[in-house]
This record gives sequence, C-alpha cells and structure tokens, in this order.
Amino acid sequence: MLSVDKDTFQSEVLEASGLVLVDYWSDGCEPCKALMPDVEDLAAKYEGKVKFVKLNTTQARRLAISQKILGLPTISLYKDGQKIEEVTKEAATKVNIEEMLDKHRK
Repeated sequence: MLSVDKDTFQSEVLEASGLVLVDYWSDGCEPCKALMPDVEDLAAKYEGKVKFVKLNTTQARRLAISQKILGLPTISLYKDGQKIEEVTKEAATKVNIEEMLDKHRK
C-alpha cells in the first residue's frame, strides 16, 4: 500500500485513472490503526484492480480539509480523480469498504 503526502497526492490520486482508494488516518486515531490491517488485506485482494493509498492527515491537514475529510477514519474512493463515495467513522468497516469497492468495480 502506497503512502502519499501533500506532495504526491495530486499525481497519485487526483491525476490517476481508474479506481483509487484513499485511507485517511492520523497518528492519534486508534480506530484508524485498528482498521489498517483490514485495509491492507483488501489492498492485497484487489491488487491490479484498485489502487490503494494511505494519507496521514497529521502532516497534511490542509489537504484533508480540501478533500472534505471531517472525521477519521475515512476511506474515500476516487474514480479518474473524482471522489465518488466514502465511508467514515463507525461505518468504516472491512465489510462496508468491500461493498463500496464491489459496487463501483462493475
């Protein structure tokens, strides 16, 4: 899973073609850390079909705000640079993330 920051987000997410899942997290977010192994499992499962990246919002607050990330954890799905759906906070579960991916892969 690729880590992006404010310098690489534009090229890796907003200028990417196809589906890109962004895991927004921060150092102080325990639910984010608990969810990360599930997201990494999904990254392996969907390898070659969906690009997975993670962004630590601690170092990229302005970027997170510009993407309208209001709470953590937030898992956003982008298609051809446009955000198309996201799951946040309690809804950010492995099952819900996988349902979102499957819905948009068809």
